[in-house]
Amino acid sequence: MRFLAAARTGGGLGIAAMSYVLIDYLRHISPTWHARFQPLLWTVLGLIAVTRVPFYKHWTAEFKAAIPFLASMIFMLSALLFEALSVRFVTAVLGLDWHSETPPLPDTGQWLLLALNEKLPGTVVEILRARIIGLHHFLMLFMMLAFSVLFDSVKAPGLGLGARYMFTMAIGRLLRAITFVSTILPSARPWCASARFQVPNYPHSWAQKYYVPYAEDANAINQIIKQDIAYASVGSYPSDYQPDWGSMSFLIDFLRPTASEGSSWYSLLKKAGGGCNDLIYSGHMLVAVLTAMAWTEAYGGFSSALIWLLVLHSAQREIRERHHYSVDCIVAIYVGILLWKMTSFIWSTKDATRGRRLNKLEKIQGRLFQAAKDSDLNKIKQLLKEVELGSPDSQRKGPSKGMWLFACATIFSALTIVLLAFTWTSDG
Repeated sequence: MRFLAAARTGGGLGIAAMSYVLIDYLRHISPTWHARFQPLLWTVLGLIAVTRVPFYKHWTAEFKAAIPFLASMIFMLSALLFEALSVRFVTAVLGLDWHSETPPLPDTGQWLLLALNEKLPGTVVEILRARIIGLHHFLMLFMMLAFSVLFDSVKAPGLGLGARYMFTMAIGRLLRAITFVSTILPSARPWCASARFQVPNYPHSWAQKYYVPYAEDANAINQIIKQDIAYASVGSYPSDYQPDWGSMSFLIDFLRPTASEGSSWYSLLKKAGGGCNDLIYSGHMLVAVLTAMAWTEAYGGFSSALIWLLVLHSAQREIRERHHYSVDCIVAIYVGILLWKMTSFIWSTKDATRGRRLNKLEKIQGRLFQAAKDSDLNKIKQLLKEVELGSPDSQRKGPSKGMWLFACATIFSALTIVLLAFTWTSDG
């Protein structure tokens, strides 16, 4: 019953979300119609959101959530920077030759999908192969969810929901970077590194000393286990390029730049992209699962079930197209679910003012009963109004000029973030 009730109330958000996904898929079917409908959809959604701003009643709650939101954004950007450093390191430390010569790991999930291609009807296989949804879709679906507080479809504050989303993603990204940098696994696409990176072909001096002499010799591995010391001599390799990065020169050993890549360390990180090794667990799937979890908790209904189906479709396509191994997607799903459950202290659908209202109601219970016995409706209304005034939003008489300025700045910043996210992640 709760599921059906959620589907009936405020179903416009689910329709808008599915419309966005379907219209964006037109880029693969009819680019002409996609170029017409997509700007129209975003214009309509933006105008509808802006027109709701004067009627929004929870700017005080949004103001209180602004600092956690900004702190979460800074934390997430820091986590992404650490992840970018880790991605470049695990690619560069062994050199391009290792990436092209090391075969992919055996993946039973990939075998299963290939077997299903032979068993399932052709139409079903084509649907599974279709690029229906990508990273930028899940980001946009969350932004639509956060904006829906303007329509009271989702519990305010929207900045609180955004803070929880970014904080959870930052933790997930840090755990992911620590995981894949701990053990370097070969890519499911052996050609990826040479096509995307310009790192040296030969291994770093660390790998030359601690890995290369023992990599293909079982007796050498047995010997190093017994001695617990790197005993083999290092071969003859060229020296790495040493640019002048000033105070950031300590990053040279981690990033291994080449002369052709320019003199800026930051430009190397921008080229890292999604990386080429098996970066367990999948960052794309983490974003997808967090979006689905946020949607399920904040909105629910039939549309949340559709989003989970899109998450599963995205997972099998990640495996099918060899962007990730099956283990990466499976781990990302349960890590995303667990992390979202752990961060409910930032934002939750549970009413934080309910306890205060119950306490206030308990205090006036005697007077309320007496007023009911006396059939004094005015007294009953007055007492119930006292209970309602226990809510911070109810105590606010009206938005001040400063609050209106904050509201305008918030909407402008949020729309700017939407446009930037749409531009920077449109290629997935």
